[in-house]
Amino acid sequence: MQRLKGKIAWVTGAGTGIGEAGAVGLAAEGAHVILSGRRAEPLETVAKRIKEAGGSAETLPVDLSKSSAVEKAVAAIEAKHKRLDILVNNAGVNIPDRSWQRISAEGIDTLIAGNLSSAAYVARAVLPMMRAQKDGLMIHTASWAGRYVGPVPGPLYIASKHAVVAMSHSINLEECQHGVRSSVVCPGEVATPIMMQRDPPEPPEALARMLQPEDLGNLIVYLAQQPAHVCINEVVISPSHNRGYIGQMRARQQLADAARKK
Repeated sequence: MQRLKGKIAWVTGAGTGIGEAGAVGLAAEGAHVILSGRRAEPLETVAKRIKEAGGSAETLPVDLSKSSAVEKAVAAIEAKHKRLDILVNNAGVNIPDRSWQRISAEGIDTLIAGNLSSAAYVARAVLPMMRAQKDGLMIHTASWAGRYVGPVPGPLYIASKHAVVAMSHSINLEECQHGVRSSVVCPGEVATPIMMQRDPPEPPEALARMLQPEDLGNLIVYLAQQPAHVCINEVVISPSHNRGYIGQMRARQQLADAARKK
């Protein structure tokens, strides 16, 4: 049974990775999926994949870092479909310069615009439609870095993703009385193209141990299938081979070994 049949879903950052997997999963459950991102070509590829599998999809290229472009896109969705049931607010970026020593003012602007401002523009733009419907679900992609501070993601990526988590909870605070639900997903390492922006890029054996985009796609579908009286406020998910935990345990053992040698 297609539990999302007749639903309209908008997925941002839909051309690759988590967005692609979420869009494919939602379409498989019967939702009509609107695919957005900056580049038209990857979106068309995902739309073709969905249609070949018997699903329904359309593309809507948009630069989410521009509030006017986001508002225009939402107006187009409302004019064509008259409603929006599910938003997957997934678009995000990172950069190679991931320390206070290396980050530039331009890098700060890139991370805030790509991870926080764009997510806020999208949430703000769809809220009037969802309020009027007295129904709607937002699913925001944050990060493990949105809950925990560590040395790998970079300070402004961490800050922007913490802000996305807070943003999602604030939506529930204000909008639950209007039938709007907001879920934020905080995944640990996921084998997406953004991993190639690490310095050095992750090797294949490390990528294979991470969460896979399909794991997050399945989670997005699960969240979307919950009844209207259920709000899953936040999900923190990680690969079972959690390199952050492993690093902490090794550091603890090293301290213990050093103490014994004194």
